[in-house]
Amino acid sequence: MKTTIAEVHKYVDQQVKIGAWVANKRSSGKIAFLQLRDGTGFMQGVIVKTDVTEEVFQTAKSLTQESSLFVTGFVQKDERSAFGYELLVKGIEVIHHAIDYPITPKEHGTEFLMDHRHLWLRSRRQHAVMKIRNEIIRSTYEFFNDQGFTKVDPPILTGSAPEGTSELFATKYFDEDAYLSQSGQLYMEAAAMALGKVFSFGPTFRAEKSKTRRHLIEFWMIEPEMAFYEFEDNLKVQEEYVSYVVQSVLKNCSLELTTLGRDTSKLEKIKAPFPRITYDDAITFLHKNGFEDIKWGDDFGSPHETLIAESYEKPVFITHYPTSLKPFYMQPDPNREDVVLCADLIAPEGYGEIIGGSERVHNAELLRKRLEEHQLELDAYKWYLELRQYGSVPHSGFGLGLERTVAWISGVEHVRETIPFPRLLNRLYP
Repeated sequence: MKTTIAEVHKYVDQQVKIGAWVANKRSSGKIAFLQLRDGTGFMQGVIVKTDVTEEVFQTAKSLTQESSLFVTGFVQKDERSAFGYELLVKGIEVIHHAIDYPITPKEHGTEFLMDHRHLWLRSRRQHAVMKIRNEIIRSTYEFFNDQGFTKVDPPILTGSAPEGTSELFATKYFDEDAYLSQSGQLYMEAAAMALGKVFSFGPTFRAEKSKTRRHLIEFWMIEPEMAFYEFEDNLKVQEEYVSYVVQSVLKNCSLELTTLGRDTSKLEKIKAPFPRITYDDAITFLHKNGFEDIKWGDDFGSPHETLIAESYEKPVFITHYPTSLKPFYMQPDPNREDVVLCADLIAPEGYGEIIGGSERVHNAELLRKRLEEHQLELDAYKWYLELRQYGSVPHSGFGLGLERTVAWISGVEHVRETIPFPRLLNRLYP
C-alpha cells in the first residue's frame, strides 16, 4: 500500500511504501536508523541487519542526507516518539543519491541559512512553522465562510498613490505609473457595499526600510470588511476570529508546536473576550512604568506595546487613538472628535500589533473634509467618495498580518521564518 507519513496511523502492522527523503541517519553495527521525511511529516525508519538482505542493509548504510528513495516496511506503534509510529524497513529503492548537502546537523549562521532558504525549508523546525502557517490560513477560510463572508480579491496593482509614494513600490503599467498595493482595504469597502460581509487574503508590499524582527517588505494580510457593523461589532469579530485560529492550531498542530518547543499553556488561554485599554489609559500606564517622555499624541513603539501586553495573558485591544495618528478614513468618536473609533490588537509575549481596525467614515461630507485635511487628491478618491453618495451605511473592518500571527502562535522570534521566501531590506534571493 503506497501512502504518506501523515497517513501511516491507518496501517499499523501492515506493509506500506512511502516516497521520502533522508533527513538524517545513524547506525550501530547491526541496526540502522533513518530519519525520513516526505513533506507530510517526519518518521523514523529502523533497519535490522538480520531482518533484511545484505544489499538492503548496505544500501541503508550508504544513504546520505537528503537522498530520495522509496522505502517499504511495516508500520509499528512507537510510544517513545512524539509522532507515535515508526517503520520497520524491509526494502529500499534509491531514487537519487544526494552529495554534499550544504545544511548539516551542525549549527549554521542566519545569513547562511537564508542564502539556502530553498533547502532550509526542509528542516524539521521550518516544516513545523509552515504547517502552522497553513493551519492558520485553513482555519481563516473556515471561520469566515462559516460566518457568511464572501472572499473577494482586491487588485495588487493600483493606478495611483494618493497617500504618497514613500512606502510604495512603483512600476510601469504600460505608459502609466502604477504601484504595488499596501492594503486592499479601500477596495474591500466597495465589495462590502455589494456583498455585505467580505474578506480578502493576499500579498501586500511596504517599501519601508525597517530591519526589526517584526517587519517584512512583502507580507500577507487578511482583511475583512463588514457593512452595517459598528465599532463594537468589529471588535467582537476580531476576538472571535483570533480565538478560533489559535484553538484550531492547538487542535490540529500539536506535534508541530511540540517540535518548536512552544508553551501551549499560554495559547490555551486565548479565548474571547479580550481585554481593552484606551489610548488615554495606555499613556497613563506608560508614565507610571518608566516611559515619562511619551506624550499624548505620540505613537507607540515596540517597547511601549510590549510593556502594555505584559500586563495581560491574552491579546489586548488598545482603542481610541488620537485622530492625528490615524488615516483619514477612520470614524471619529461621536463624543470626542480628537480620537477615532479604532483599535490595535497587541499580541502577548512581545509580538506586537497583529491587527489594526476601525469603524470607517460613512458620511460623504466628513470624508471629503478628512481628505482635504490630509492634503490628498480628491480626484484619486472619486470612486471611494461615491461609496458614501449611493446608499452609505456604517461599516467597519480590520487587517490581520499573517506573518506576525504565525510568529506569535508558533513562538518563533523573527518573521523571516514565518513565510516561505522572505523579502527583507537586504534580501531578494532566493
